[in-house]
Amino acid sequence: MVSKVKVLLWLGHVALPALGLWLLVSRPELDMDYEHHGTHFWLVLTTAAIAMALGVMLFRAARMRRDARLILVSLVFQFSAGFLGLHALATPGVILLTPNAGFVYSVPVGLGLGGIAALASSVEFGPAAAARLHRYAWMLSALPTLLLVVWAVVSMAQFPPLHHAPDPAEAKGPLVGVAFVGSACYLAAAFRYGRQYARRRGVVLLSVLTAFVLLAEALFAVGFSRSWHTSWWEWHVLMLAAFVLISSSAHVQFRREGSALGLFDSVTLHQTMAGLERDYTHALNEMVDALRARAEGGVASTEPLGAVGARLSRRFGLTERQVAVLQQGAHALGSEREQVRRLGLLAAIGERSNVIRGEQELLDEVLHLVSEAFERDRFRLGLVRGRELIFADGGPADLQSSAFPLVVKGSLAGMLEARRARGRFSDTEIAMLRSFADRTSVMLENARLYQQIDGLFRSYMSPTVATALIADPSQAGLGGRIAEVSVLMADLSGFTPFSESSTPEAVVHMLNTYYGVIVPTILDCGGTVVQFVGDAVMAVFNAPAHQPDHALRAACAGLALQRVVAETAIPHPDWPRFRVGVNTGPALVGNIGAQQMRNYTAIGDTTNLAARLESLAEPGTVVIGSLTYAHLGSRAQVRSRGTVTVRGRSEPVTCYVLDGIR
Repeated sequence: MVSKVKVLLWLGHVALPALGLWLLVSRPELDMDYEHHGTHFWLVLTTAAIAMALGVMLFRAARMRRDARLILVSLVFQFSAGFLGLHALATPGVILLTPNAGFVYSVPVGLGLGGIAALASSVEFGPAAAARLHRYAWMLSALPTLLLVVWAVVSMAQFPPLHHAPDPAEAKGPLVGVAFVGSACYLAAAFRYGRQYARRRGVVLLSVLTAFVLLAEALFAVGFSRSWHTSWWEWHVLMLAAFVLISSSAHVQFRREGSALGLFDSVTLHQTMAGLERDYTHALNEMVDALRARAEGGVASTEPLGAVGARLSRRFGLTERQVAVLQQGAHALGSEREQVRRLGLLAAIGERSNVIRGEQELLDEVLHLVSEAFERDRFRLGLVRGRELIFADGGPADLQSSAFPLVVKGSLAGMLEARRARGRFSDTEIAMLRSFADRTSVMLENARLYQQIDGLFRSYMSPTVATALIADPSQAGLGGRIAEVSVLMADLSGFTPFSESSTPEAVVHMLNTYYGVIVPTILDCGGTVVQFVGDAVMAVFNAPAHQPDHALRAACAGLALQRVVAETAIPHPDWPRFRVGVNTGPALVGNIGAQQMRNYTAIGDTTNLAARLESLAEPGTVVIGSLTYAHLGSRAQVRSRGTVTVRGRSEPVTCYVLDGIR
């Protein structure tokens, strides 16, 4: 936004001429007479020459940019310059001996036509309207010349109605009318350009809108001044100031950019500016690609920009200095893009650190990511094993490489080696590589922590549950879901008599020996061991992991359990044997308990019936429920137990002794 102080200062400066005119008109005694035809001639002719030069420059810029607004702004200066020139030529005593109507009316007519063109130029034309205006550009540019020729012939030849000077009272009315209409056009145009300046700053744009205000004041001076008096000379000076202001700002812009091509870009239509921005962005991208090609050997080092630089120079009319600036911008943009790409890969390392995976697998992925970030360099990752730094290729540390330590819990855990074939890493690249090493250290620490937690969890719960909790800790919350599961219940038949006749050490030894073979057997079949209760073990299938063949898995686990128990008990004929019950049905599976302690399990009638079936089994056998048998189908080798009454059930249940699986 433009500051209020600057706006007030600008308003103060442009208001001074209006205050001066008001003072001179209200105090006629101050409006001194000064009639000097030579001074008038050269002052007006100089002003006209400056205005015409601006008009030509603007029209050339309009053709180059194909911009409708610049065409109309050029007409403002062409009308003003042409009629000012005729006003100068009609100066009494230069060509004509006496003043005529052409001398009096040429300036207000020229400024009035310029005001109409200025107001039209402030319109934000759409693409279709702008294209039509540009199509008739030559006709519009010829219009001032045509009007000037007609006016010059009539005025200089003193044809009616321009053959004599009008009476001052007679001329006052038309002059005041033109002053009001033309000034309103200029002020409206200046207001619109001011709104554009608030959105898009530009020295030339500010000069144009200021010049329009000065031309509006000049028209007022034309309408209310007295010939050859101070108020009359004021509008001559105002017009000169307006055109000199634009010329000087254009010169400043030229000195700054070193080229005349973009002097009036800030005045153009929004669509023209948007197209220029697209072109410049495309040029910058081309330059970035050219610099990358040069870095990769695609462009000879003796030709820094290659054909791209020459093509862009011709396309945009760039000077050598501008091409150099563009090259610097391309360097900066290329570096920024490369930095963003590398930061993306660095963020990818951070994402990998939250995934439960093997340590070596993660390190291999880090090595791939850092090699992708620095494509032309060579990297190695080594880990400290037994106080020795070991690299995957088995080679020793490279003393010629840059080394970035991996630190875990304050101790050296490894090393990231980076080597560049030619040259050295920049400070920015070194900082980036340090960040890669730091992220890798965090990832390595997380991986080792996950391994420790995973090992600890697996010591106290089923690996399936442990893996699910580590991957998603939110699953540890209390509650559950209804799912169809197969529940395996197993306990020792005759455990109580054995405990009474054996020492506690012998009982614990027996249980640990049995569970040492039972648990791996259940896990191999995909079961989740949810609890041990003395001599009993419970396992669930189809939770938490989905298993479409959960009934088959549970049945196979029951048979395998009996086989490994029988083999384990061969040296111990006095050890009791297991009874196994398997049942399938819906159950509530999840974390049951309190905030302080909880257990993943399955509860419901399906679990209760599995326990009842287990109590019906003979030692060394497996009893399954009817729904489990239905899931197994013809694959099950069974002996029917018929219908039996079990505790907690009002209706008898059908069960089977499972002898094998086909």
